[in-house]
Amino acid sequence: MDETQRRRLGSRDRVLLAAMELFGQDPGTRLSVRAVAARAGVSTGSLRHHFPTQRALQDEVLTRVYDLVAPDDAIHDTAVPARDRLAACLREVLNRTGVGEQARRALRTAVDTFVVPEPTEELRRAYLAIEREVRRRVEYWLTTLVDEGALAPGDNARRARFLMTVVDGLGMERALPAADPILRTETETLYLAVDAVLGDPGGGIRDDGRS
Repeated sequence: MDETQRRRLGSRDRVLLAAMELFGQDPGTRLSVRAVAARAGVSTGSLRHHFPTQRALQDEVLTRVYDLVAPDDAIHDTAVPARDRLAACLREVLNRTGVGEQARRALRTAVDTFVVPEPTEELRRAYLAIEREVRRRVEYWLTTLVDEGALAPGDNARRARFLMTVVDGLGMERALPAADPILRTETETLYLAVDAVLGDPGGGIRDDGRS
């Protein structure tokens, strides 16, 4: 976007654009009010008017970024079986890591950003914001399936954590040497996880009711 187009945006959109650009340069960064305001060409007071807290700003940025990466359209396509829709949505999350060298770069970035440095409060907040947004989207998919009767009502937060643990593990597998074709084994694992959730009567994952 050139400067002429940027100037035509309202102050809220300029703030979001600036924050997304800074986030794109360093996903582990805490979005500084001063840095975002300066890049957007607005006052800190104007930024605070639209986003009273840094968390509100970061949550909105993550929502916008994630909407670009994994839109919700697939989960609403009732012509497709629920298990296939949920598996496809989870694969979209997984696809952000890429395969092979791209997956290795993504893993190195995650480790260098969140594991290697001293675990400061700033890093913790940045990581939890990303995790919260991904989990929010998975919970939305699950709620959609509950609403249409394809999934029994239950603890969708717990179900989402389980599914994201599976996806995180598959993402790491993509960066490691594999003996079997990744796509086949990955698909089998995704469907095992999806079937465990769809067959779960109350959100506890286990059939005996224990968490």
